[in-house]
Amino acid sequence: MGNQSLDPSLDYAKKLDEQDELSSFREEFYVKDDTIYFIGNSLGLLSKRSEIALSKIMESWKEYGIDGWTEGEHPWFYMSEKLGEMSAPLVGGKPEEVIATGSTTVNLHQLVSTFYHPKGKKTKILADELTFPSDIFALQSQLKLKGYNPEEHLIRVKSRNGRVVEEDDIIEAMTDEVALIMLPSVMYRSGQVLDMKRLTEEAHKRGIIIGFDLCHSIGAMPHALNDWGADFAFWCNYKYVNAGPGSVAGIFVNEKHIGTTPGLAGWFSSDKNKQFDMDHQLTPAQSAGAFQIGTPHMLSLAPLMGSLEIFQEAGIEKLRKKSLQLTQYMMDLIRHELADHGFEIGNPLEDHRRGGHVYLEHPEAARICKALKMNKVMPDFRNPNGIRLTPAALYNTFEEVWQAVQTLKRIMDDEEYKQFENKRGVVA
Repeated sequence: MGNQSLDPSLDYAKKLDEQDELSSFREEFYVKDDTIYFIGNSLGLLSKRSEIALSKIMESWKEYGIDGWTEGEHPWFYMSEKLGEMSAPLVGGKPEEVIATGSTTVNLHQLVSTFYHPKGKKTKILADELTFPSDIFALQSQLKLKGYNPEEHLIRVKSRNGRVVEEDDIIEAMTDEVALIMLPSVMYRSGQVLDMKRLTEEAHKRGIIIGFDLCHSIGAMPHALNDWGADFAFWCNYKYVNAGPGSVAGIFVNEKHIGTTPGLAGWFSSDKNKQFDMDHQLTPAQSAGAFQIGTPHMLSLAPLMGSLEIFQEAGIEKLRKKSLQLTQYMMDLIRHELADHGFEIGNPLEDHRRGGHVYLEHPEAARICKALKMNKVMPDFRNPNGIRLTPAALYNTFEEVWQAVQTLKRIMDDEEYKQFENKRGVVA
């Protein structure tokens, strides 16, 4: 679907929707008829199945009380493992390599605590300068806990243009001083997809442990973490996976590391058959379950079950195909309709390097986002000049893409955005 062959008509958008084999999944979600929700890369919409799954957990609490841990359709004691098994196809892991647990940053702390073992001159952690601040905060904390100065021991690979980080530059930074590498699968701002397979191979050639933050890729694109040999990964489930605000997150630990004592041990790190022996000597679970810490948050886990059922039916390969079509169509329309309005497309254009959103840059980005929101198009502003637009494959349509671009064109033509202040809100 290239720009040269673009048909910019509404009829063409409707035709694309008629050809969409995933169109029925839109009915699974609570979509407001008067709103175009293009912010699913920050918080996905509620599905009816997630709502039902949550109500079932409430019912089991009502029915069984404490016996809900072992009784009912989905005993709580095994729920994290069950959801890990259901999540495994989304990350390309084996069931025993994946667990639903914790939150993104807690899980990162767990994994770095487990796999960062500075020794001799091999003391540094390698990251990048464009990654999400939370990850940097955690890495800085872990270095301080080990007695190292983050200014010296946290390497942040520079971007050549402020949008993407080249794999060649990352590999060049893999010196014999690096003990651990932590990188995003997809850059949260520009949507760049890193070549995780290549980076893992290069890290392992140098004897370096490598892991990935999948927050902006899980649910939007396939992964093959086990095949690639990645050592670990972690992610949230409230963006493309649609499991709800602050929902329980996930961890992948490669099978070769199963049996490793967790850096941060806790009650649910235990082998389930021994957990209630009340022994003060931990026997870690022989699975990714060992990297749990505390008791699972059942009311935050439940919506994930409903959401993952939808992913099982839709299939991540088909979702990725539609996602790429949606973002390509959006970029083509933006070039066609907004060529004279000062927008730059800041995300990679190639399919294999582009995640699930379109990233636009404009000097008036903050006020343009406010104008879009006033017109019932929900965008995502990223300081200082970024607009992220995310047509989610499970519930957004090609017609919505067409309508959103027309709305954006009108906002620019009529200078509607000028009524707003060009700065972000408290939450952007």
